[in-house]
Amino acid sequence: MSTLCAACGGADVRHHLSVKAASGESLVANTTAFGVAPSDLVRCALCGHIQVAELPPHAELEEAYAEVDESAYLEEERGQRATARRSLEAIERRVDRGSICDLGCWVGFLLSEAEGRGWRAQGVEPSRFAADYARRQFGLSVQNTTLDRAELPAESFEAVVLADVLEHLPDPGATLDRVRALLRPGGVLLLALPDSGSLVARALGARWWSVIPTHVQYFTRPSLTLLLGRHGFTVERVDTAPKAFTVRYYLSRLEGYSGTLARAAMGTAERLGVADCLVWPDFRDRMEVIARRGS
Repeated sequence: MSTLCAACGGADVRHHLSVKAASGESLVANTTAFGVAPSDLVRCALCGHIQVAELPPHAELEEAYAEVDESAYLEEERGQRATARRSLEAIERRVDRGSICDLGCWVGFLLSEAEGRGWRAQGVEPSRFAADYARRQFGLSVQNTTLDRAELPAESFEAVVLADVLEHLPDPGATLDRVRALLRPGGVLLLALPDSGSLVARALGARWWSVIPTHVQYFTRPSLTLLLGRHGFTVERVDTAPKAFTVRYYLSRLEGYSGTLARAAMGTAERLGVADCLVWPDFRDRMEVIARRGS
């Protein structure tokens, strides 16, 4: 069966990058397995969108996400909340506070921040660990299920968030149709995801830190804009989307290239007393897109 482009639907997709194959137990949300994917990457000759040549079985992906329990992110709460506040500010410049839904909300930092600002917040999270943490720790309304199975009322949200989600989905267009049905007319969608058209992504190729086992879509700004337009959204803003983490966290990511380098850099940061400082490095390879649902 021929592969169709997930962004434009075109059939002219060609080999783009060879990667180390992930399958079975290696298909996990590993954030330092750079250059590992379910299959080689192909690129659409029409719109430039990049995706895996062969998608892993749907049930295999679902189980991988359900089992994620990466507690290291809990230690980075301060930075993740700061990142969430920046996203909420961008949303609030476009719609009044009302109901917000975070699809793929992880442990609920954005939803917790939203409730503190006066939003009525709901979330959906496939990870059993993360959904339980969000409910138990913050008292949030979070459904532990997949996006397509969540029970959510139609046209009931002023805003929907898909942060670090769309790149994981075999059928991103179907998800956008679902999101459009959840939004009130004129509501907004905020997406944050890797930008495969960035200079860093193109320079690093298969060794780019966003080429990891559970990423199956690699959007560029034009291919994402095209996909959103095909599913009833008008893009209003595209910008870079740096994340706030500690120096310690960012240096630990070097393990994906060299464990020796990561340990040496961490030791230097600790000796200088900066390991726990919060930083916002902008490599310009992660984008934030705000799109509005038409009437």
